[in-house]
Amino acid sequence: MTLAAVAPAIRPVRPADVPAVVAMVHELAEYERAADRCHLTAGQLEAALFGPAPALFGHVALDAAEQPVGFALWFLTFSTWEGTHGIHLEDLYVRPAARGTGAGRLLLAALAARCVERGYRRLEWMMLDWNPAAGFYRAIDARTVDDWVPYRLEGAALRRLAAASTAGGAPVGPTG
Repeated sequence: MTLAAVAPAIRPVRPADVPAVVAMVHELAEYERAADRCHLTAGQLEAALFGPAPALFGHVALDAAEQPVGFALWFLTFSTWEGTHGIHLEDLYVRPAARGTGAGRLLLAALAARCVERGYRRLEWMMLDWNPAAGFYRAIDARTVDDWVPYRLEGAALRRLAAASTAGGAPVGPTG
């Protein structure tokens, strides 16, 4: 029996899954041509998922041998306009050998079900513009949000802005 013949089981991530999920995060980074920027460790992921105040959550897709073959890592958002939470999907990944089994759809369906059960109004994520998964997302009726542009503050710019919190409002631009 091939992997594709068995529908994967979906369940929340457990501590024992952390090494496999970390390995798959690194596989995803490699696929996204960013392996050199991925520094996640098992300790970091375990603390984020199972520490005293978890803010990250996850689900895994399991093959017939109950081994993780895919994952979804996510966190809650809050829309002030809608007055309710939503879910931001940080990463969705299915190992190549398990693609075509429905694992990706089932992982997203688990998150969609959580949204519906809890009254959350959205499930959202970002993806690289060249990723062929766009076809999959369109097939489940996901849409791009063309009028919103993501921004990121990191590195030296983040530190400059943080310093302004104690510097009496000092300039935070590149020269300040």
